Amino acid sequence: MTAEHATDIDYIDHTVLITTDIAAASARYEALGFTLSPLSPHHLAERPGGPPLPTCTANRCAYFGQSFIELLGIVDPAAPDPWGVHRLRRTYRGLLMTLGSREIQATAERLHATGLASTGIRALEREVSTPDGPRTVRADSVRIDAAHTPEGALQATQHFTPQYVHQPHHLDHPNGALGLHSVLLVVPDDEIDDHEERYARILDADVWIDGPKRVLPLRHGRVEIVPRSSLGDFLPGHAVPSLPLLAAHTVAVRDLTAARELVERNMIATRTTPGGFYVTAEDACGVPLAFTQN
Repeated sequence: MTAEHATDIDYIDHTVLITTDIAAASARYEALGFTLSPLSPHHLAERPGGPPLPTCTANRCAYFGQSFIELLGIVDPAAPDPWGVHRLRRTYRGLLMTLGSREIQATAERLHATGLASTGIRALEREVSTPDGPRTVRADSVRIDAAHTPEGALQATQHFTPQYVHQPHHLDHPNGALGLHSVLLVVPDDEIDDHEERYARILDADVWIDGPKRVLPLRHGRVEIVPRSSLGDFLPGHAVPSLPLLAAHTVAVRDLTAARELVERNMIATRTTPGGFYVTAEDACGVPLAFTQN
């Protein structure tokens, strides 16, 4: 990103996997070589300007210092659900994605101005453990209207307490993971130009053409858009359940060979990709997880 084109959204903050069995999902991600944070319940605002309230969800996360993977568990189904997580789980078959904003007010204003209606800004809080005792993570988020994101729920977040999110003792992963490399959006062949244009507006980012793939690079991480007919070139053997879909995420690791050996040592099968390897949706909590060399 050049100085002439500095945008409010400039990185992928995290990807989200929704689960009703966070214990099983956590065990699987630990077997894939990730260090996970302790369970942390969410407090969310029901409306812009409203107070954060207890909800039905809690998370465990694999933190990388800038980005992270969130295992979002529905831990109390009867509790309030102000952000509609039950509906999101029923609606989308792939990932959810949160983009990182340097200035959430600017993001909200730009999204409205470009016709991407949103929820308005809403507050999030959750208590986490630190070496100095409990601390409160605080962030503000704006969600893009679902009518503009048929592939999966999409929001932007500005963190106010990143020191409580990316704590040093959470950042060392046995698989050598260093950060989210990319998120893969799979679309119908005849719609790729439309999706490229939409993401260019959402991210306010330039687009690179890489063969059949359209790439929107950010300061940290990138969104990759591929037509369904080319999916086998990037995730051999994977079939998407619906389109469009945020179909996979990729982490960059320090040593690709060592990461693959660890995963396979834990009796999880891998498949080779042009950039490394991946674990199937069935073995990675519903969404393929790919690994590439940093």
